[in-house]
Amino acid sequence: MRVHTAEKPYQCQVCEKAFSQSGTLNTHMRCHTGEKPYQCQVCKKAFSHSGHLNRHMRAHTGEKPYKCQVCNQAFSQSQDMSAHKRVHTGEKPYKCSLCNKSFSCSGNLQRHKLRIHSNRRPYHCPFCGMQFKVRVQLKRHVLVHADAKQYSCRHCSDRFKWLDQLKRHLLKSHNEGTWFTCNMCEKKFLTRGELKLHSFRHEDQKPYVCSECTKRFRRAAELKSHQLIHTDYKQFCCVLCCKYFKRKRSVVSHFKKCAKKLGCSRLFLF
Repeated sequence: MRVHTAEKPYQCQVCEKAFSQSGTLNTHMRCHTGEKPYQCQVCKKAFSHSGHLNRHMRAHTGEKPYKCQVCNQAFSQSQDMSAHKRVHTGEKPYKCSLCNKSFSCSGNLQRHKLRIHSNRRPYHCPFCGMQFKVRVQLKRHVLVHADAKQYSCRHCSDRFKWLDQLKRHLLKSHNEGTWFTCNMCEKKFLTRGELKLHSFRHEDQKPYVCSECTKRFRRAAELKSHQLIHTDYKQFCCVLCCKYFKRKRSVVSHFKKCAKKLGCSRLFLF
């Protein structure tokens, strides 16, 4: 009956959020206590909800129960399936309230708001404290600290600049972690993204469709790069002359020429 009355008699004493069932309140309290009673028996990662553990287990089993009816691409998470369908329909249900630009997924909308409409800089350089709006800007900046290796192996003295390098080292040298294996050729990959990219070699699929011109692509990155043709947005800026470019490779090429003219070849681009 609380579904009809909207009654929520169980209230959290910490944040005052209310719930219709006591069990839901008990589960919610774990976000305040940090309790994670559900543990993966493969990698020992812990979760506060049993549903989160069930979804996580698909990373180890490779199970993908959600399949696209258009291109047969399979997904382990229902939300990934829902977002993928918009590749075929061209639907963009998420609209920016400030400029009315539309996006196919909420994540792209949030990144747009952060980049364009916000001054918040949540990404901090661990070496010098410099702040950035988006993660990719921080990654480019870290190259300035070329000799810094912030990720250390817990088993040996090796250190690495990038987290992916550490994960690969742990897998290869210490057999820690989980490989993603191709079902067709048994080739192993560090990340699910690398496996997905590799899988396109076994089948002639182009599931990513441009909503502007219907051109098709095998990878989301190829579609994203192509879509720059249809926009005037230029996100890459030369730090020497403040000229903007659509593509990273364009600003890198320009920067080298610009630095040479000004005699600043030892500067870093970030």
